[in-house]
Amino acid sequence: MLGAGPAYTDRPGATGAAYLVRAGGEALLLDLGQGSFPALASRVEPSTLRAVLVSHLHPDHFIDLVPLRHYLFYEFSPPRRVRVLGPAGLADRIDALHAEPGFTAASLDVEAVARASQAIGAFVVEAGLVTHTDESYAFRITASGDEHGLVYSGDCGRAADLLPLVRPGDTLLTEISFGAGPVPPGALHLDGPAVGELAAAAHVGRVLLTHLQMGFDPEAAIAAVRERFAGAVDLVAPGLISEV
Repeated sequence: MLGAGPAYTDRPGATGAAYLVRAGGEALLLDLGQGSFPALASRVEPSTLRAVLVSHLHPDHFIDLVPLRHYLFYEFSPPRRVRVLGPAGLADRIDALHAEPGFTAASLDVEAVARASQAIGAFVVEAGLVTHTDESYAFRITASGDEHGLVYSGDCGRAADLLPLVRPGDTLLTEISFGAGPVPPGALHLDGPAVGELAAAAHVGRVLLTHLQMGFDPEAAIAAVRERFAGAVDLVAPGLISEV
């Protein structure tokens, strides 16, 4: 867990969403939100990433692609490149931030997320649309040949959207923005009751909670999930290492 914070927080070290998945000597990154590049660079050579998967176009999930781009471009001669899979318009967003067409393409190979299952190095990646922005994704990641995987919710406003991705025994890494709940009308995020019901219905092996917004009690959030799901439930923090 490189970063597990929401868009803003008062928790020291709670940088934006960024989750590093490793298997077979390779690494895949789920999102790269604000302030998380240093944590990435301290744990893996960023240029060796198989890919970065971006869940949606809110800056707390992708803005540190900018320092990644700079690192790849300026630290190596010739510049190195990393593959990035994300929603339509991702490169344009970053280019517009710098008023420089082609800024992103200097070191990042950006392409659209594929809905079908695909192999990326040592990983098998499945993506599914979820309710949040016009184009938001959740991802299921497995190591090639493994039965159980990691399902990452991204930001999600309807827990049932995750059901097609989850298999029994999977680890569910899910946002719980509004803690014990309820979620305010129109806020397309999840709370403890929704996560607990999903985890029980999908028979997951473990629940890892992330993206808790400022002002919500962590223990109450965990308890709200445990009321509906009998398995292991933990709230993640940057630096946590978990085996799937």
